[in-house]
Amino acid sequence: EANLKLIDVVVEILDARIPFSGRNPHFDDIIKNKPRLLVLNKADLADKNRTKLWIDWYAEQGLKVIPISCTTGMGINTVLAEARALIQDKIDRERERGRNRTLKIMMVGIPNVGKSTFINALAGKACAKTGNKPGVTKGKQWIRLNKNVELLDTPGILWPRFEDQAVGLKLAFIGSIKDEILQTEELAAELVTFMNKNYPGVLESKYNVEEDADPYGMIARIAESRHCLVRGNELDTEKASVLLMDDFRNGRLGRLTLEYPDAY
Repeated sequence: EANLKLIDVVVEILDARIPFSGRNPHFDDIIKNKPRLLVLNKADLADKNRTKLWIDWYAEQGLKVIPISCTTGMGINTVLAEARALIQDKIDRERERGRNRTLKIMMVGIPNVGKSTFINALAGKACAKTGNKPGVTKGKQWIRLNKNVELLDTPGILWPRFEDQAVGLKLAFIGSIKDEILQTEELAAELVTFMNKNYPGVLESKYNVEEDADPYGMIARIAESRHCLVRGNELDTEKASVLLMDDFRNGRLGRLTLEYPDAY
């Protein structure tokens, strides 16, 4: 909030698999009337048809949304142009006065949505620390992309309390909550329940197992199929749960979206 007076546009990075639950509800009050652009990162991991529905849904709220992928490069070069368009009138006015305005953008988002990876992709080099777990960016830093654009990178921020347990669950699925404080098997069981309801047949096909209505039974089948064993040839369901979550987070289960606009 203290840095808003220094910037022109806020770019809010979201995970395309949770375009609603992944928004910090306090950002609206903090950002207020600053021009804002929403970026759906990891769009290559999300259900393409559902992403289009979300883009249309946010357009109805008056917000511009750009789907991107730091893995494939899709949409990355569009972001700066769209951010500049939000304040084009100010840029034109200053140009008329003989001044060249530097576009200053604040990057915000929750942990582990790929914010630093996106910044590095924009810059074409490693400017921000990255990692596949939340909390890598510890403090704010200014990054100069070129003579016309500067970025203010900020740490991923979660809000202190989830009013809706389903929101917390989705954040845990994508890795925005540290795995060390979660029960991996319980989380994996919740993912199995979601998959069986919304994407039936995907787990059976991926792991070559028969359907099991009991999510813990399904995890056991996955453990058997993937030879996740402990001493004495007992099934290692903890290892199978880690494997399942990793496969989901890295798109190996296919392109999946965890929520749909018609629920909101």
